[in-house]
Amino acid sequence: MPAFRYRAFLSYSHQDKGWAEWLHSALETYRVPRHLVGRTTDAGEIPRRLAPIFRDRDELPSATDLSRKVNEALAESANLIVICSPRSAVSRWANEEVLAFKRLGRADRIFCLIIDGEPNASTVPERAAEECFAPALRHRLGADGQLSSERTEPIAADARPGKDGQTNAKLKLISGILDLGFDELKQRELHRRHRRMTAVAAVAIGITLITAALAIDAVFARRAAERHQKQAEDLVGFMLGDLNGKLEPMQRLDILEAVDDRAMRYFKSLPSSDVTDETLAQRAKALEKIGSVRAEQGHLQEALESYQAALALAAGLARAAPANAQRQLAYANDWAWIGLTYWSLGRLAAAGDAFDAGQRVLTRASGYDPEDTAVRFERATLDNDIGHVLEAEGRLEEAAVHYQNMLQVSRGLVAANPAEKAWLVELGLAHNDLGKLALISGNLAGAIAEYRDDYTIETRLADRDPRDNDQLENVVKARAILGRTLVLAGDLPAGVQALTQSVQGAERLAAFEPRNAIFKEDLALYESQLARLQRLAGELPAAAALTAKSLDAFAALTKGEPGNTQWSREYAEAQTEQAAESFAAGHGPAAQAESQTALSLLEPLLAHQPQDRAMLLAIARARLQLAAVTAEPGAAARLRAAALAETDSVRSGNSDPRLLALKSEALLGLARTADAQAVLAQLARSGYRDPALMAMLQRARLDYPPPGAALRTLASDK
Repeated sequence: MPAFRYRAFLSYSHQDKGWAEWLHSALETYRVPRHLVGRTTDAGEIPRRLAPIFRDRDELPSATDLSRKVNEALAESANLIVICSPRSAVSRWANEEVLAFKRLGRADRIFCLIIDGEPNASTVPERAAEECFAPALRHRLGADGQLSSERTEPIAADARPGKDGQTNAKLKLISGILDLGFDELKQRELHRRHRRMTAVAAVAIGITLITAALAIDAVFARRAAERHQKQAEDLVGFMLGDLNGKLEPMQRLDILEAVDDRAMRYFKSLPSSDVTDETLAQRAKALEKIGSVRAEQGHLQEALESYQAALALAAGLARAAPANAQRQLAYANDWAWIGLTYWSLGRLAAAGDAFDAGQRVLTRASGYDPEDTAVRFERATLDNDIGHVLEAEGRLEEAAVHYQNMLQVSRGLVAANPAEKAWLVELGLAHNDLGKLALISGNLAGAIAEYRDDYTIETRLADRDPRDNDQLENVVKARAILGRTLVLAGDLPAGVQALTQSVQGAERLAAFEPRNAIFKEDLALYESQLARLQRLAGELPAAAALTAKSLDAFAALTKGEPGNTQWSREYAEAQTEQAAESFAAGHGPAAQAESQTALSLLEPLLAHQPQDRAMLLAIARARLQLAAVTAEPGAAARLRAAALAETDSVRSGNSDPRLLALKSEALLGLARTADAQAVLAQLARSGYRDPALMAMLQRARLDYPPPGAALRTLASDK
């Protein structure tokens, strides 16, 4: 065997640091049995000690080029040991370390220590979060140096309770490193332990009498320790339950983070023998809370890892007690959080799979007690989440079924208990979703009615507790949505007033908790949307100031979390608004550059989510804005044709007035006046009166049909 600097390289997730420290110490302090030292095996001559073992977090405290240093250490290591858990399975660095070691041609010198999760669980969709093997461990390396589809089974020792246990798992790893038979090494270890115990026995006999005298004290001490542990668990339960519940509405992320981290430090301090089901449930809840804090800080990948770790714990508890509704709810709730995180990352298929998995858990749970209101409520919430995925995929009719189900369940629950805030919030959300579908179907009056119902519910809830920042955020959002929709019906002053109040509310929230990335996003979004209304009202300086603030905020947000597709889209929309302001101010070159910048952001996003309506509307709007400032007629025509093709690509919801307005603009720009007039007639019937459309028609000297019944219904509602 060639000479290596390190006996082994230890790869692990930073969340498994405690296990890494134990294994590192256990291997480096292990003394090879004397009779084995010097024997030659396929792994080389057996040494007295296994040191040194490379552990990158200790070896590289000041390295500036981590990738180069790690690669050097891998090349200088005779073996690779991977600590396997659901955390390391999704760790980018752990996977890269395995891949790099395989590329060195030493795949046969990789050994695994399973500490948590389940090997190859990813082959079962609903158990994917329990997977403990990283992708590079599960697949062979192809001739091109990339992972192939051919699966492989890594050499693993299993330290989980009921499996090998820590001692045998350690010996299995050592036997692999030394290329010895496990039984031989274990027998040698047993003989050594027997000799040691024989020597100790004489001393033990001498102290037996003293031990007996202290036994009574030990009993009392044990009981005191049990009492202290129970008190600690009760305190942790309060921290994760009542205290978190009081802090969450206030959105104090700094305190929430400190509370949850303190709870996790307590869990890590417990010996493995003290881990009860109650402790595991608390640990899962702490991981979930930490994930929520990370998500609101905008750290989606870290949030996903916390949710997946919580899911792995919740899954075991749920399987052990299928009739326990609380355990099933906790399990399904973790699936929901994972789905929402995938949604924010733009991974719609993964989000849908997670929501479906959570729904299956609750469907099974409802079989034990069909009248359990908590289970019914969570099933309706997941129905809503699944509806969002279907809507983003262009499957509006299917989404409507899920939204209607949520509305019916929420109404029934609220009727039974009008004081329950969570049920009222979901009822408001159901109205919001149905308002969105009404808008997409061209029913502008119906959309405004649904949005008003949501806004009424949110404001009443906010009046109950003015300190509830969660609810204030709901009010801010509902008011902004209603204001934007009123503008589509031609009521610009009402829209300006509503968006101004939404900006003010978002400013209050962002000032209260500056670390909350969601609050920052809300503020930037409403600033951009208010800027559009100010521009349409002729207030260009005010519009430009709002847009500049919005762009600065979105630039910082997307730099910190480039994988958040929603933030990237909203950033591009703010850039399109800036281009419209530049064009209105007579700055054509600036408008052209700003429109092009927006398009460069949107095009790869649309390629990833081709049926996402918000993305289609955003890119069509950006193309038409660029066409309006492009001096070359051929280029302008191509941009308008591309925007028209994108509006035509929508699978369902073709009556969406926002879509039709963009289509009419593209048709008019292409001199297809007759086609444009047919679209305009459809727009007029829906009651669409957005000031941008009216200004465009005035410039084109085209008459717009008078308001139809839909608009009169809207006017009477106001």
